[in-house]
Amino acid sequence: MDAITFLAEQKIKEAIEKGELDNLSCKGQKIEIEDLSMIPEELRAAYKILKNANILPEELHLQKEIKNIEDLLEYCFDEEERKKLKKKLNEKLLRFNILMEKRGRTMAYYEYKEKIYSCKIFKNE
Repeated sequence: MDAITFLAEQKIKEAIEKGELDNLSCKGQKIEIEDLSMIPEELRAAYKILKNANILPEELHLQKEIKNIEDLLEYCFDEEERKKLKKKLNEKLLRFNILMEKRGRTMAYYEYKEKIYSCKIFKNE
């Protein structure tokens, strides 16, 4: 155990003994531990900071926009508006694909990943 971990443990034990942790709003509730194993260790702290600040990576932001446009297209019956939405969708898809190619990932990568994770082995069945 390194010095920082030891000091942190000591402070936590002292707080428990003094009763400083008895009135926490989340006392007795299960804590969800996020699986960060897919994120390189040196990027995990930055990832958590950005996630807690609700800052999305550009590809996730684009994916949300693409999904929103697809939802709008599903309920759009005006031909002129549909054309505008389709053009906007194609622009977003192109931007997303260019971004993924720069990062070494193509749409095929995500489709393959989705198929892998949808297998029974990964579903706890």
